[in-house]
Amino acid sequence: MELASTRMEDIFSDADLVTLPAVYTQLKAVLDDPDFSMQDVVDVVSNDPAITTKLLRLANSAYFGLATRIDTVARAVSMLGTQEVHDLVLATSVVQSFSGMENEVMDMQRFWRKSVLCAIAAKSLALRCNVLDSDSAFVAGLLRDLGHLFLYQKLPQQSLQAHQMHVQRGIPLYQAENSLMGTDYAKVGAEAMRRWKLPENLWEPTELHVDPVLADESGLITSLVHIAGVVAEAFDQEEEMCEAIRRVDPYAWQETGLDAEDVLTLPEELVDELNSVLLLLLDDL
Repeated sequence: MELASTRMEDIFSDADLVTLPAVYTQLKAVLDDPDFSMQDVVDVVSNDPAITTKLLRLANSAYFGLATRIDTVARAVSMLGTQEVHDLVLATSVVQSFSGMENEVMDMQRFWRKSVLCAIAAKSLALRCNVLDSDSAFVAGLLRDLGHLFLYQKLPQQSLQAHQMHVQRGIPLYQAENSLMGTDYAKVGAEAMRRWKLPENLWEPTELHVDPVLADESGLITSLVHIAGVVAEAFDQEEEMCEAIRRVDPYAWQETGLDAEDVLTLPEELVDELNSVLLLLLDDL
């Protein structure tokens, strides 16, 4: 534990690594105020043209499937609700904050492609098990691998060595990272979220998707992200899905009520939706 604690402070020693755009910080402050108004939310989001543009593009995309066109932030807040607006602003804020990251060691396009795959799979699976807040599953899936953005910046060589160990020995990546660095991407991602003061229902799936039985308040979303992560990794590695799903923790099947058939029928959905979501979220990368 001492090694992990020391390494965590090393990873987050550069404050610039953990700064989200001001629009998200301001939006969260508004939503945390029990007396906030819808106009307060509209005013904050409207002050950031880049976030506003992406929010409206996402809200009007075929992926989100709204019947009525949304042409203003006020209409987005009215139609989507404050929680969905929060989730979409958070997703675009995280992508924006890492848009300038150098990719000499890490293939950023591949990273975000895999992350978006995980997000789409998590939302699709959430809809299949009737989770009302399926957009939170989308955001949780998108942020599943967040910790790697920090590890590959601060500890690039050790991160590459851990990945090689994962491939060569066939052990889970988080275990390889722990053995070499004293921490892993799931813990680092969750720590970033805590420092950003994100709600527990977002950082718990990031930290515990590697072992979903440990989840407390967000057990269902954590299990969904766990399964979605297996799906995304299979796509990324061009692995047969029927082989990949053997890695799904039995607890995740039990918690979600899903089964292998639910996953095996996902690939066609993912392929259809991936490119449009990638273009909407990553047009500035």
